[in-house]
Amino acid sequence: MSFLRYPFEPRYMALTSCVVLTLVFAALSLRWLPYADMLELLAVIMAGLVALGIHDLLQTRHAILRNYPIVAHMRFLLEDIRPELRQYFFEGDKDGAPFPRDKRAIVYQRAKKELDKRPFGTMYDVYQEQYEWLHHSIAPQAAAPIEAMRVEIGIGPQAHSASLLNISAMSYGALSANAIRSLNKGAKAGRFFHDTGEGGVSPYHREFGGDLVWELGSGYFGARNLAGGFDATLFAEAAADPQIKMVELKLSQGAKPGHGGVLPAAKVTEEISRIRGVPMGQDCVSPASHSEFSTPGGLLEFVARMRELSGGKPAGFKLCIGHPWEFMAICKAMLETGITPDFIVIDGKEGGTGAAPLEFMDHVGMPLRDGLSFAHNALVGVGLRDKIKIGASGKITSAFDMAKVMALGADWCNAARGFMFAVGCIQAQSCHTGLCPTGVTSQDPARQRAIVVPDKAERVANFHHNTLHALAELVAAAGLSHPQDLRPHHFQRRASSDRVISFAEQYEQVKSGQLLADPASSPHFREAWALSSASSFARVG
Repeated sequence: MSFLRYPFEPRYMALTSCVVLTLVFAALSLRWLPYADMLELLAVIMAGLVALGIHDLLQTRHAILRNYPIVAHMRFLLEDIRPELRQYFFEGDKDGAPFPRDKRAIVYQRAKKELDKRPFGTMYDVYQEQYEWLHHSIAPQAAAPIEAMRVEIGIGPQAHSASLLNISAMSYGALSANAIRSLNKGAKAGRFFHDTGEGGVSPYHREFGGDLVWELGSGYFGARNLAGGFDATLFAEAAADPQIKMVELKLSQGAKPGHGGVLPAAKVTEEISRIRGVPMGQDCVSPASHSEFSTPGGLLEFVARMRELSGGKPAGFKLCIGHPWEFMAICKAMLETGITPDFIVIDGKEGGTGAAPLEFMDHVGMPLRDGLSFAHNALVGVGLRDKIKIGASGKITSAFDMAKVMALGADWCNAARGFMFAVGCIQAQSCHTGLCPTGVTSQDPARQRAIVVPDKAERVANFHHNTLHALAELVAAAGLSHPQDLRPHHFQRRASSDRVISFAEQYEQVKSGQLLADPASSPHFREAWALSSASSFARVG
């Protein structure tokens, strides 16, 4: 008979109260006729809550609802609004994640041309471990003009003069049509490039004529045959578009390196089918690895083929560094085949606009600065660095972010989430749900109408211009004339409470040709060199 006590237990009191109030309001509505309508409404509301409570008791999916009918829904409500509560009420300027509030704020301010200065000194504890700073000069230089903040990529008539800051790979589908339009219109106005992402070149990338880098992933979207492999004819036809300035082969991305992806058949619309070259009614698969090559030499031959098919446009590849010997194998294959890409983009594991499994997002892949320094020095060590430009992407939003990676070997930077902030992203972290509150990542026309393209495009261009202006001022303060003059010794990091080291101490710097002349002399590179082979990505020995 213990079940008779249940209605009076605290965990069931909400349901019991609703039952009692339903009966009370129903009875009163029969006696107090002047208030009958209001009382009947209250009775209906209480009856609805009773029905909800009974459903909670009988459902089998959520244990907490079975034990706490009605009131447990507050738990799910609070969970839903937890990110907003944290962001708006409890988050400090420096401790938000993945981007702290002050990093987001600086993008918004520069995008809107608002005051981006701060009063009263830094909020960092400058004596805390991991604090970093740039050495300034007693004899600062004049800031270089924004027009000088460019780098030449490739050789010959199709070489491309790229800005030092560009839009990183984000596909249409991951981003909404209006977000893509805003980014490309802003890129056109600011004379910087817009990477298409592996989803292919959509009509929204073409609409305003901004410079494009066509990223080709393992699904070969836009240049794909019926079997899912690479179609050279389709690629050549598409790459001939003068709006496409460079072609980039994606080996891996920072958010989920080594992980493929599937767009289920139900989500393959006629538009996506047309853009990606995939049939309706079938899953759209991006395999984890490429089907067109399986060796370092094969990779380089494919990049050379992309360059040839595109009419000599700069061709390169993007990757997040994984096994060090695999990148060394690519370097050895370059020496053996004589084929070098025009550029390599190093993506850090901290990058990523798309959704990824937590294990991959948190624990797979090399962080940007480590991967960038490794790739840069590997190319220096084999004497090929002057033939290949290096781009860097991964959580870059400020001039200081740019300066650090350029000191470690980057020739230019790509940013994804920084430009998303400029378009209106508020870091709601609902990109993968289709419920983006600002319409940046939603395919719902009603949501993406919130993005007014002319206004957001102007903000994209403003963010780009003002960030490069800040970079020019930062470099000038260091007594240098151009960001490419930055070196690892210009930056310091507090390694512990009583020890400060430079980036040059933290990241080994090899000399030109050192890995060819004496690989054993390099503590950080000799093992990877010994384990690599030009003929295979597999570890030797």
